[in-house]
Amino acid sequence: MWIMAVSLSGHSRYSSRVAEEDSGAAAPGGASLPDRIALGVLTRLVTRELVDDVLAVTGRREQRKRLLPARVVVYFVLALALFYGDSYEEVMRKLVQGLSFLAIWKREWHVPTASALAQARERLGSEPLRELFERVAVPCAQLSTAGAWAGGRRLMAIDGVRLDVPDTPANAGFFGSPGHARGAGPFPQVLVVALAECGTHAVTAAETGAANDAEHPLAVALAGTPGNLEPGMLVTADRGIYSYDLLTAVRGAGADFAVRVSARLDLPVLEWLPDGSYRSYIAQPQLKGRARLRNHSRPHLPPVELTDLPGIRVRVVDYDVPGGSELFTVVTSVLDYQELPAPEIAAAYRQRWEIELAFDEVKTHQRGPAAILRSRSPDLVLQELYGLLTTHYAIRQLMTEAADQAELDPDQLSFTRTLHIVRRQVTAQAAFSPLPPEPDGS
Repeated sequence: MWIMAVSLSGHSRYSSRVAEEDSGAAAPGGASLPDRIALGVLTRLVTRELVDDVLAVTGRREQRKRLLPARVVVYFVLALALFYGDSYEEVMRKLVQGLSFLAIWKREWHVPTASALAQARERLGSEPLRELFERVAVPCAQLSTAGAWAGGRRLMAIDGVRLDVPDTPANAGFFGSPGHARGAGPFPQVLVVALAECGTHAVTAAETGAANDAEHPLAVALAGTPGNLEPGMLVTADRGIYSYDLLTAVRGAGADFAVRVSARLDLPVLEWLPDGSYRSYIAQPQLKGRARLRNHSRPHLPPVELTDLPGIRVRVVDYDVPGGSELFTVVTSVLDYQELPAPEIAAAYRQRWEIELAFDEVKTHQRGPAAILRSRSPDLVLQELYGLLTTHYAIRQLMTEAADQAELDPDQLSFTRTLHIVRRQVTAQAAFSPLPPEPDGS
């Protein structure tokens, strides 16, 4: 109910004008059908003007008029991410069927063949979709959004996921297959390391790699990219993502971290604090190794202390889960225990699980369970991936707005139900790009 209200609000400005459109062979002002294609309620985020600017920046704007101009292909790739099990031609029919009853088709335009659509995707490439995702995907929680904050800091999470891609020579050569004890896996895989807002499941940044790449370097690259992190964020990550370089990159961006580490990590107790946490120090790994070697080989000299080396001052929170036997060790850059006491650090780290749920939404609900990506070349795999991330973000933004208006936690709303609503909006409404406002602003 709440989602429907918000989903339709993006069209209120221009839906009444659709009925007034000319019912002749061409759209008003002589615009052809491709000039009118959009994505229903998602158009308010991915506007025609934004798409045109992205195409200009990435050098994909056409020099001549085509049956499938680049703008239409961008919307087509996004539609593929919404209607994952459908063929190319069926997706295109759904994209334009809302216009057919208005009789605004130009006679020379027709639904392209699957081959023409595949060639159009190749001409477009992945860069416009990546640029589009990076422009629209920003944290969307408001201060009033439930579950999105800890101690006044926006809760974020970094984690990785691997997605199967078609087993073509090009994909196998570029991405490789995951190795295990019995040999390579059945499909090549693309590795995605992403940054997500915990309270809304909105994925706001991503880096990609091959099947057997380590997640750590991609996580460091993601954290170190200007604009991905900012002061006022608390970044969580599991011990599989932890690295000294990641902590350095997060702090370099002005954000804080609450990251689980291995129990084997050397964390000397420098000062116990009243909340049960303690202050410690993580020395730069290479220098720490050299210091240990020096202390071992020259015992007659005064030892080099870890705190004498360049490193990061942290506060350590150890806790276990009732009924479990596993000890969790979380290091944080929030050194003042009164600002974020140990129980709140533990609760913030547990919110890291929300990024796993975001991955599941993309893998299970958008893409479909046990499905693989459809693209047969590496560049189109990346194009498809950023299409998936962009549409997932758009849906999650709608859900956040709906939850805020209803004063609910976004977790209380159904992603699957919202996805169905967005799909219906693409096919049930005349999916016009937003018309400009009237001079009076109405």
